[in-house]
Amino acid sequence: MGYHSRIDQRGMKSRYHAWYQLCNTSDMAMTLRLSDPDSAALAQRAEHEGRSQADVITQAVREYIERASRRELLESVLDDALPRYAEALTRLGQ
Repeated sequence: MGYHSRIDQRGMKSRYHAWYQLCNTSDMAMTLRLSDPDSAALAQRAEHEGRSQADVITQAVREYIERASRRELLESVLDDALPRYAEALTRLGQ
């Protein structure tokens, strides 16, 4: 299944889950350039958690994508619903 064709239990596209599935089927190597302070903070965090820096970065990327996907879904729902209820919301605000 492709990236844009995944559907979750509610019948909505779930970009995060599609991305996660694609990333788990093949490894991708990439170069990440961090400032010295960011690199030191990452190394310290990974050591503190007993994990590799790659694991910490991978989790951070997954969490970011999930948050962004949720935000996009919410914005889409609000874009559809707010105009429908604009008059009622205006009256409630008076």
